[in-house]
Amino acid sequence: QVQLVESGGGSVQAGGSLRLSCTASGRTLTNYAMAWFRQAPGKERECVAAISRSGSSTYYPDSVKGRFTISKDNAKNTVYLQMNSLKPEDTAVYYCAADRTITFATTPKQYGYWGQGTQVTVSS
Repeated sequence: QVQLVESGGGSVQAGGSLRLSCTASGRTLTNYAMAWFRQAPGKERECVAAISRSGSSTYYPDSVKGRFTISKDNAKNTVYLQMNSLKPEDTAVYYCAADRTITFATTPKQYGYWGQGTQVTVSS
């Protein structure tokens, strides 16, 4: 069983930066594929960053490419999402997800463990 806890959300003006953290307890993240998803009101949950179990592969949709960076620190059992040049359309609840049965994935149904979410609000 893996428990995931996100932190680092908050309110920021457009153009600003935030770093989200997702810390795991119960298991080491070394053998887990990880991802960050977000969900805005009335919209489907979408993947904004994913990293493979080995950490050698990453994914970003075009909407965040060049602005968001996912990284994994196995020693700290933590995954980060660095978000720069934030836009109002980045406003959403951000969720961390993990799974050890996959190598790499970008759809919510492929992840078995989820954090509780952290709110990110970007004002113009």
